[in-house]
Amino acid sequence: MDLNLKNKRALVCGSTQGIGKAVALELAQLGASITLIARNEGKLQRVLQELDGEQGQHHDYVVADFSNPYEVDLAVRVRLQELQQVHILVNNTGGPPGGPIADADTEEFLNAFNQHLVNNHQLTQAVLPYMKAAKYGRIINIVSTSVKQPLNGLGVSNTIRGAVASWAKTMANELGQYGITVNNVLPGSTHTGRITAIIESRAQKSGMSAREVQQSMESEIPARRFADPEEVAAAAAFLASPAAAYINGVNLPVDGGRTGCL
Repeated sequence: MDLNLKNKRALVCGSTQGIGKAVALELAQLGASITLIARNEGKLQRVLQELDGEQGQHHDYVVADFSNPYEVDLAVRVRLQELQQVHILVNNTGGPPGGPIADADTEEFLNAFNQHLVNNHQLTQAVLPYMKAAKYGRIINIVSTSVKQPLNGLGVSNTIRGAVASWAKTMANELGQYGITVNNVLPGSTHTGRITAIIESRAQKSGMSAREVQQSMESEIPARRFADPEEVAAAAAFLASPAAAYINGVNLPVDGGRTGCL
């Protein structure tokens, strides 16, 4: 099986923590040169030092805030003019705040739309010329299992994640002819800052302890545990590899079996 990513360049968004960081580390282990993208330069510098470089990779980073998609787009396009190549794009950023959809302000939808779909779209447009020239492209979106089954208490997120999934499938249909695949990785409950915030919110509302909330959530998962970020990263890394060339337009749950639908 060909998992070798030597001489490949990957842009990894939201790569200073959680799943994004784990993906960057995994792709580097497979030989890719990594461009980290996040808003905190100090954290970017620290992650940069952790990336594997034993295969001659050249890693760098871009400082940009995903709450401002036009800033991200400009910063990445400037860097791409210097690099003149990119083979893998991992779209990843923090999810919208939780809460019932009936209580959500219009502004929450607009902010989430910009942070997720608009960022994904602009970055994809930026990398396409380089992927087409290389006849190799992997666009991987870290989304959520709510694409398949909406999650209670995450109204805005459910809505925007569904829009991203539809956008990605349309892109996959259009770009497959160029050797470019577009796939979504759908994490379930994963040990990240996001899940910690969800647990704390549910604990406050229910009067349960955080541990009790976590145990209740884990009981709904056939694997009876949350994922580690590295387990989600492994799925993304496979989809980035030459071995996954004929996998296109899929939504891949990495959730320990929790999602109830096929």
